[in-house]
Amino acid sequence: MESVLIVATVMVAFVALVKILSDNRIRRRLIDAGLVDEKIQFLYADRIDARVPSALKWGIVCIAVGAAFLVGQLAPEVMRGEITAGLIFLLAGAGLLGYYAIARTMGEKKD
Repeated sequence: MESVLIVATVMVAFVALVKILSDNRIRRRLIDAGLVDEKIQFLYADRIDARVPSALKWGIVCIAVGAAFLVGQLAPEVMRGEITAGLIFLLAGAGLLGYYAIARTMGEKKD
């Protein structure tokens, strides 16, 4: 019974994801064609986030979290958990700040 519930949940999530992506694509085409009013165009205006790949952000964050785990393994056994948890937050935050700096410079170059 549990496996049926898990499969059903995954299928519903997949269908919802496909619907959201297709609706967004249709809205973007309508805006590009000029078939909507200015209020909607403002909501879908080009932002820096749209010009900088999102995979870059998550790649930097994942590398930072992986580095935190590696450095945490070098810590003494007594404080390994605390040091690893602190390093995860510290390095993930530094990764996000690094992404922000990269996105800002990429956004300025394209404007």
